[in-house]
Amino acid sequence: MTIKGVLFDFSGTLFRIEPTEAWLRAVADDLGVPFADEELARAAAGLERVGAMPGGTVPVSVPAPLAELWAQRDRSAEQHRAAYTGVAREVALPDPRLYDALYERHMTPEAWRPYGDSAEVLAGLRGRGVRVAVVSNIGWDLRPVFRAHGLDAYVDAYVLSYEHGIQKPDPRLFALACEALGADPRDTLMVGDDRRADGGAAALGCAVHFVDHLPADRRPHALRPVLDLAGRGEASKTSSNTCGL
Repeated sequence: MTIKGVLFDFSGTLFRIEPTEAWLRAVADDLGVPFADEELARAAAGLERVGAMPGGTVPVSVPAPLAELWAQRDRSAEQHRAAYTGVAREVALPDPRLYDALYERHMTPEAWRPYGDSAEVLAGLRGRGVRVAVVSNIGWDLRPVFRAHGLDAYVDAYVLSYEHGIQKPDPRLFALACEALGADPRDTLMVGDDRRADGGAAALGCAVHFVDHLPADRRPHALRPVLDLAGRGEASKTSSNTCGL
């Protein structure tokens, strides 16, 4: 096959969210909420345990009253916010303003860091004439993140679950992305970190390549094989962790 289009997941693939403690500290400082270091570390660990940070760790378990909402959280902006602020409220925080403020923080460009090879790979694909789409399960507009980090110029289309009411692994979301690129799914490569969600592209006929969802400083070169795959028209599969947005 000849790769004519590449679909990328967002969180855990091209970008990584800030550490949980940094997320909580930034919001607490902005609101003027005092937090001793030990207290902040405990609260951050609790937020990680319940999966309160979008793009962070998956919940150890989801409370039964939130289970249905959580399963469909990426289908609309309202469901996404309700799901994440809902699980966050399972953790006691010293000021109730923190819950909504934490959610707002994660939507800012400052909360995200591109992986070290994201710009290199996206620019390389653009230089080869390979069209690129970002396909994300998400509840908000991530385009400002790409613009702020100088990567928007390399993306031809954004296909976001909340804008279509469809979430991965539903093949229809990948079909919309291929259509936006004018690419046949059989000539398209999907790159993501979640075997279940991103692997849904295979049902459409796309090749799929997986990367690990790791902190940015622990995964400096994992995207570079995409250039080789696109260059030789082949696709391989690597191991992945299931955590994604």
